[in-house]
Amino acid sequence: MSSIRLTAAATSSLPRQILILMTAVYGLVGLFGRAPWKYEDGIGFGLMWSVSQGTWQDWLLPHLAGRDEIASAPLPYWIGGMFIKALGWLIGATNAAGLYTASCFFISCICLWHAVYLLGRRAEVQPMAFALGGQPNPKDYGRTLADGALMIFLACVGLAMRAHETTPALAQLLAVCLALYGLVRGLDKPIQGGISTGIAISVAILSDHVGFSIALVIGTLVALSICEIRPKLQWALLTVMVSILGLLMWPSLWLVSGFSVDRIYPLIEHWLGWQHYQWSPSISSLSYFAHNFLLYSWPIWPLAVWSLWFWRKGTNYPLGGIRNPHMAMPLGIFLGVILFYTFSRSLEEQQLIIAIPAIVIWAGFSLPIIKRSVISFIDWLGLVSFTILGLFIWVMWIAMMTGTPQSLAKNIAKTLPGYNPEFSWFNLIVASVITVLWILLIRWRTSRAPRVIWRAVVISASGTILNWVLLMTLWLPTIHHAKTYQPVAEGLIKAVPSKHTCIDTSYLPDAQLASFSYLTKLALRDDPQCDLLLTKLSASNDFRTPFNEESYQLIWEDRRSSDKSEKIRLYQANKHAQ
Repeated sequence: MSSIRLTAAATSSLPRQILILMTAVYGLVGLFGRAPWKYEDGIGFGLMWSVSQGTWQDWLLPHLAGRDEIASAPLPYWIGGMFIKALGWLIGATNAAGLYTASCFFISCICLWHAVYLLGRRAEVQPMAFALGGQPNPKDYGRTLADGALMIFLACVGLAMRAHETTPALAQLLAVCLALYGLVRGLDKPIQGGISTGIAISVAILSDHVGFSIALVIGTLVALSICEIRPKLQWALLTVMVSILGLLMWPSLWLVSGFSVDRIYPLIEHWLGWQHYQWSPSISSLSYFAHNFLLYSWPIWPLAVWSLWFWRKGTNYPLGGIRNPHMAMPLGIFLGVILFYTFSRSLEEQQLIIAIPAIVIWAGFSLPIIKRSVISFIDWLGLVSFTILGLFIWVMWIAMMTGTPQSLAKNIAKTLPGYNPEFSWFNLIVASVITVLWILLIRWRTSRAPRVIWRAVVISASGTILNWVLLMTLWLPTIHHAKTYQPVAEGLIKAVPSKHTCIDTSYLPDAQLASFSYLTKLALRDDPQCDLLLTKLSASNDFRTPFNEESYQLIWEDRRSSDKSEKIRLYQANKHAQ
């Protein structure tokens, strides 16, 4: 039992309806009613759409307009493709693909909540018992910690954008959350825990290069070695069995399909993805992590650090409280993720999301130990900062729509040349409702001082949701204009000659290929024999080898109005070139 002193009143649960509503609003807003955004979101959707439109061979080998070296593993594109296949005709392909993102996010939230709930019920974390009673019971305590941890998860700055994109990062997030749940569940129910952990490793295997799944396995083993309490043998056997099934699933489909050895070998080589890793620590990846993760994981990491410092003391085990399951299991998974970062040749921002679940659990166990003065500081900091940010979003939108104040409206117009503001009553109503709810929350929080331990994070979580909803309603048309290639694609359709064989995209990056493939429905493929050539020129035009412009004639050029450094060009083959 810990040295924490809490009364039963401190663990009064947050109403289920409010917590579910907060999670649903955060997870769904920003997924629908928009075209794919450039870069990773566009690539992910493009692969899902290509799969849904193709043959069974396209499902076995997801590709983008015939370019098959993009998809490291198929699971995200299988799920997204199935949603598009089943519901694309009804709600549109882009909205259907968003259901993949929503599914991964909500299942991750459920796994994370239950992991904290089960850990919070354990004897070693319970508050001190009072002589006359009045301490919280284990179930109420665990539920309150889980509610707080989920709100901490929603408050994470780095989660906002990445949790609303159709990328493999969401499947990887799901794998990490499911692994944490499987480890915790395995302590009391080894069969359920073993199956869950095995599924988590299988999801990791089928959602990225094998290096990620290896890191997750190592993280699981590290967690078991650190933790004082370990699951039974049943857990280990089921974990291994289900993981092997996940490992063999995709290769088995290759063999059943009748692919030749010459075809299978490159697939295996690409799936392994050893070119993405190195045998010595990557200084560039570690530097990127050090420079970006503290901001990415704000405001979680200070709470996580404080929790680790407090629980390190421990009372039950001679080696310290770090060996308690609620500290050891997230630590093992976190070290596995860090190992993955360490040996990656280049670390990208969307990969930081898989480090979040472990520190969310640590941060959740900081809630009972935060001093009242610190809670007040967190509350007022969140209240002031999120209110100012929300007010700024409203003022900017009013200036863009009305032209008042003029100086601000002119600056917005310069940032978005050629953009005509779009007004939506629906978006305005939603933004107004969420703003009123925020005002009511402020009134509630400032008029009383509830003693529940989750009060420290309710403002931060609600403020994050407020500003995300405002951006995805008031500013969604503007963001869509800045991040989509739809206007350029419309111009490309008009510029393509009526008589042509195909359009060569050998010199077009993946993100642009994904967008134009879906938006234009033209015959795009990497084929030098095509009589048309589509390419992108930019200030850092480093995509493949520059082509011989003397063999082609420029017939069309355009760019997104928000990006002056990028140009999309269409060339026609010069028949007279030697």
